[in-house]
Amino acid sequence: MPKRKKLFPCGHKGYGQKCHRCAQKQTQQAEKRQQQEAWRLTFDQDAIDLRSFPKNVVLKARQILDGLARQEDYRQYHGKRLRYDRQVISIPVTRNYRLLCRDRDGEVIPERMVSHEDYNRCKPGE
Repeated sequence: MPKRKKLFPCGHKGYGQKCHRCAQKQTQQAEKRQQQEAWRLTFDQDAIDLRSFPKNVVLKARQILDGLARQEDYRQYHGKRLRYDRQVISIPVTRNYRLLCRDRDGEVIPERMVSHEDYNRCKPGE
């Protein structure tokens, strides 16, 4: 006598005791949640708040922040002092984002990261 497919409560059909499609989907969702939680926990270690920025921008900003923490020169990252306030340093992270830092006694201290639009609005000299 041939086996008959069973209809599971989820709507799928199969021969087993449980729906393997749904079980696989649940494990994938659990792994995805764990990865998202691990990503959220990495923001606690940042010198400035980077939570609202895209992933590629956050990764690039972290490279720059690590370099600044190791006392690397900000000009290595194409950073420039602003004309209206020579203590403020602008470092381009990507085409659309800038990292604003302040020079205090030769030490570059990151203050915040802004989009290029916000950066253009926050310059009081222009």
